[in-house]
Amino acid sequence: MKVYKFGGASVRSAEGIKNIVKIVSGVTEPLFIVISAMGKTTNAMEVVLEQFMKANHAASLEKLAEVESYHREIISELFEIPENGRNAVKPLFDELKKFITEGVGDDYDRWYDRLVSFGEVISTRIISAYFVECGISNEWLDMRTLLVTDSNFREANVKMNDSQIRLLKAADFSKNRIYIGQGFIGANIKGDPTTLGREGSDYSAAVVGNLLDAESVTIWKDVPGILNADPRIFENTVHIPELTYLDAVELAYSGAQIIHPKTIKPLENKQIPLYVRPFGSPKEAGSVIKSSTEKPINVPVLILRKNQVLITIRPRDFSFVLEESLSKAFVIMNKHRLKISLIQSSAISISVCVDNTRYLADAMDELGNEFKVSYNESLELLTIRGINNDIVNQTTSGREILLSQRTRRIGRFLMKELE
Repeated sequence: MKVYKFGGASVRSAEGIKNIVKIVSGVTEPLFIVISAMGKTTNAMEVVLEQFMKANHAASLEKLAEVESYHREIISELFEIPENGRNAVKPLFDELKKFITEGVGDDYDRWYDRLVSFGEVISTRIISAYFVECGISNEWLDMRTLLVTDSNFREANVKMNDSQIRLLKAADFSKNRIYIGQGFIGANIKGDPTTLGREGSDYSAAVVGNLLDAESVTIWKDVPGILNADPRIFENTVHIPELTYLDAVELAYSGAQIIHPKTIKPLENKQIPLYVRPFGSPKEAGSVIKSSTEKPINVPVLILRKNQVLITIRPRDFSFVLEESLSKAFVIMNKHRLKISLIQSSAISISVCVDNTRYLADAMDELGNEFKVSYNESLELLTIRGINNDIVNQTTSGREILLSQRTRRIGRFLMKELE
């Protein structure tokens, strides 16, 4: 049994969905398919949510109409009888409209998970119906009833034991060879929808692979596999055919977009290999992440994390930060969900690099109650794994560096964004 995951770029158009059919048609083993929302639907649904939270229901419904129109266009291109596709998603859009019309935006994170999670449900309904039209028998599953999570809305954690009981019962491969479920979403024990963090569909696929003891998990991407850098940013990128789980964790933690940070643990626990393969060239091998490799990565790996903020705090009375003040600061940052990607300290100050999120202002306000706070915005964090002087000079020459760290093989440079 295998798990395939198709991301938003793979399902953003009718052409992409037809390509999925070609890929799946060549598989004879039992298959669990995890699918993301189509294209930029998650971003579009966030706009719907923003208007809803402002109690501007008319604007929210107007933005939702744009989302519905986008999906209708794809349905019209896919189905010989478009009504079959439209019937599959009409109840979902009706439910969304009811939520928006009657709901009160009192909790952003909870409403985020309730509304934005529909993107995955809609895409899987369309694709499941299209599979049937193409003669591919399958069963659609609602992961909001199968993946049990805690109530940490927008960044929920999966309860593996509870989820396994439900998933094993639902995905009975003696009855169906292909199951289709959503990435990114689940629900708490009360049934309230939750999401697993942005790009969490990779994590969903890994969890499904773990719970169903899959032979492998394959993530289909619009890249030839795992590269040593983002080709949209850096020239002369190199394909990396195989990595260890440790390699992948280090890259994900540093901000590599190819793999979600939480994805590796469920796979490593059961030694399930993770393949990253090119959606546009499915016959190519891509890359594999597994327990060991024949040789280590022998090229520098470059990861650029944008939209960063450097926060520096120091106690008001010059007490030593590295004593009790340190724990206070990190409790506040954790409370406000700040993702710390770099830390540097001195006797009386701590500097941290974090993503610029909607929680940042509240975090700095609360930090200001205990500390003197200063910050710099519009920064980029460059991580170089396999560092050498030549690559440092190539990538940082002429840049204003606010903070740098270097170990035997990893260098990190916090720089002002290029204008």
